[in-house]
Amino acid sequence: MPRSLGVMNFPDFRGFTRRLILWNVGIFFALLLLGVAARPFANSLTVLLALIPSAVLHGYIWQLLTYSFLHQGILNTAFEMLSLWFLGSFLEANHGSRWLAEIYFVSVAGAGLAAIALSFAAHYDVVLTGAFGGIFGLLVAFGVLYGDMEFMLFPLPMTMKAKYLVAVYMLISIAMLFGAQRLYAFAELGGALAGFLYIRLAPRRGFLSSTSERYFGLRNNYYRWKRRRAAKKFEVYMRKQGRDVRFDSEGKYIDPDKDPNDRRWMN
Repeated sequence: MPRSLGVMNFPDFRGFTRRLILWNVGIFFALLLLGVAARPFANSLTVLLALIPSAVLHGYIWQLLTYSFLHQGILNTAFEMLSLWFLGSFLEANHGSRWLAEIYFVSVAGAGLAAIALSFAAHYDVVLTGAFGGIFGLLVAFGVLYGDMEFMLFPLPMTMKAKYLVAVYMLISIAMLFGAQRLYAFAELGGALAGFLYIRLAPRRGFLSSTSERYFGLRNNYYRWKRRRAAKKFEVYMRKQGRDVRFDSEGKYIDPDKDPNDRRWMN
């Protein structure tokens, strides 16, 4: 039976979700205050961090991620942060901070690449800001992984499954493609696609965890090989000295005075 989730039940505010929201809110108010004290510098900083397709192609690669920390308007910022709070907290509680960070920034980059592609296809340059790309990636992840979970649609006395709610958001973005906000809509769909591909292609615990495990596995195998190699050299050296010493397959010394069948000496 699908679980129900009321929208008035605020999730825990912790982990990567909390850090992400604090970074976004902090940067928003910092730029707001900087705009009052030194507007030219604030504008220059915004141009440096916002996503501008022509700038990205000229080496400003960081804009594929930094644009998501810039926001326009307090209401828009509040809506994005609430969305990050609800979606991010739930997914982080079930999949971990590293997984959440990966899918979020992969979706942000996917949205940025989609915006760049449309910008050059339509032959015009834009300035893109906002965390909507990452939010749509999380939204798709929620719909795919927890599609049967039900939401209470406050203030309406009815519920809707997550997969249908996600479908509504996707249809709204598709409809926006035919309006003045087509670039943002296309970027949202790009973020959604990137999030979907991450779910389908990434290891269960994420790319970083998988890479880290593989790295430490290779490192441990290397150290075990070095230990076995050193043990063999030591056996040869001691044999030349007239003494016979032995090591096991892992390079551990075998004490001839101890019973190998005694389980106390097996570890």
